[in-house]
Amino acid sequence: MRVVHRRPATVRCLTALTLGMLALTGCSTDDGPAAATASGTSAAPAPSPDGTAPSTAPTGTAPTGTAPSGTKPIGTGARWAGTKQFVQIDDARTADGRTYLSVRPAQKKPHPQFEAWVIVPGEGPYTEVSMTDDAQVLLSVPLGDAKHPAAYAQADFVGRLTARPSSDRALLGYDLSFDGEGRVTRVQSLYTP
Repeated sequence: MRVVHRRPATVRCLTALTLGMLALTGCSTDDGPAAATASGTSAAPAPSPDGTAPSTAPTGTAPTGTAPSGTKPIGTGARWAGTKQFVQIDDARTADGRTYLSVRPAQKKPHPQFEAWVIVPGEGPYTEVSMTDDAQVLLSVPLGDAKHPAAYAQADFVGRLTARPSSDRALLGYDLSFDGEGRVTRVQSLYTP
């Protein structure tokens, strides 16, 4: 009588399969972001040391662009592309038919006694961002005329904001929505008594 043992053959097949899979895994070309950076392809820009904007410029070179003193160059709002942000707006201007805002991230907290918000100012420089031509502006007290937000023209918003003293502007907060290119599509001021 002949007894056939298939176990050694099965073990050999499984061993060969395992070694083959290990060989294929070791030959993979996708080693993640580190490999992409090492092979010369560009990775996502890293935030700058002050945490304000990603930098794609080599170390030691100054970014290009012009902006008023104390603000970052125009176009650095692209880091907020496709997001919503809560900010303070220090200044607003219109140039070449477009509205520009000097913004800085801030925080908002519910007022402990009233139906309103308390603005916690941010720190660091302001970044200048542009608004789209059809951006919606919703204002409430103290920048608008009522407690509930109402629509205003961009030019009216710029006039109302710049008419307020700089010290008052630091107490105001805004919810901004950005399009995929980092331009503001919606501005809504928060009601602050």
